[in-house]
Amino acid sequence: MAAPPRSELARRAADMVPLLREKAQKAEESRRLPEDVIAAITDAGLLKMRLPARYGGYESDMRTVVDVVSELGRGDGSTAWTMAVWMISSWMAGLFPDEVQEEIFSTPDVRVSGILSPGAVAVPTEGGVILNGKWSFNTGATQSHWNTNAAVRPTPDGGHEPVMVAVPISDLQIVDDWHTAGMRGSGSVTTVADGVFVPERRVVSMGPVIQGAPLTNSNADSSMYRVPFMSMACTTVGASCLGLAKGAREAFFERLPGRKITYTDYADQSQAPITHLQVADATIRIDEADFHAYRSAELLDRKAAAGEEWTIEERARIRLDLGAVCQRSKEAVDLLNTASGGSSIYQDVPIQRIARDVQTLNLHAIMHPNTNLELYGRILCGLGPNTLYI
Repeated sequence: MAAPPRSELARRAADMVPLLREKAQKAEESRRLPEDVIAAITDAGLLKMRLPARYGGYESDMRTVVDVVSELGRGDGSTAWTMAVWMISSWMAGLFPDEVQEEIFSTPDVRVSGILSPGAVAVPTEGGVILNGKWSFNTGATQSHWNTNAAVRPTPDGGHEPVMVAVPISDLQIVDDWHTAGMRGSGSVTTVADGVFVPERRVVSMGPVIQGAPLTNSNADSSMYRVPFMSMACTTVGASCLGLAKGAREAFFERLPGRKITYTDYADQSQAPITHLQVADATIRIDEADFHAYRSAELLDRKAAAGEEWTIEERARIRLDLGAVCQRSKEAVDLLNTASGGSSIYQDVPIQRIARDVQTLNLHAIMHPNTNLELYGRILCGLGPNTLYI
């Protein structure tokens, strides 16, 4: 079966926006995605976008990913973020040996979450490793089937090697600690491994994963896998910020008609010059965020199709684009939130939730604008990167 075209997948995501807006408050209160939202995502086929084709996946390109995730973000930031994580982690599962992929992708409409920060130790034992540790910020874990998580494995020379492990969620303990200011509906709880045995086939070295080394499994010829992991992941999550900014603009204009500016003689806020400046300024910042999101997606798609090697500068520029998407999106939301008046603090007014969500994403260690600016600036000044996550 042929994969749906980009326009069709984007339309399906756009059609979900009214539902996501309707359910956003419920997601906040329950601190996880409502089941009918997950059902809508599943029915739309979005969980298949970053699965290998031989398992019924669409192997969608990155421009399509940005389209879909940003459309979801217009409706609800937590849904967009969770979907981005499921896309990234499903892609990650395709790096494991074929027999592991058979385990994971045999579940219809499988949902895979994951963490890249090594929060556990994988001690070698006969036939595999014993896993002990925890991973915080584990988005969508309680509503996923599998986790692809990072750990460190002791080496014979006394050092440690970073590895990725694939673990069924049922093997992990859930700590219900996701009580946060923003992205509340993402259910990014802590998971714990307490003496979990992981067979050797479900352990892969992280170095080749990060660097984008050629695959040795059945996905080796897929262009979807001819990109560095971090560049792909950064572009995917950045789209959720872009969607939030677009959603903020729509939310603002929906409330604008008939609103006055209290304690002034402006009976209609839309007549005030300050409003004109604010909405124009916000719009150009959203346009700038859009530019950076799609510039990185287009670079990924072009180099994947050509099978070209990646330079350090190109990898760092993807991180730069991510930081720019986050920064410009937050700036736009801050402008619109400031212009929304005191009545916008009520829970049923979307702009306050959007502002908290975009602030939360800007604090993410990978997404923080300053971190990404510094990284790219180092490369321009002839220094090496100060991180392995590039």
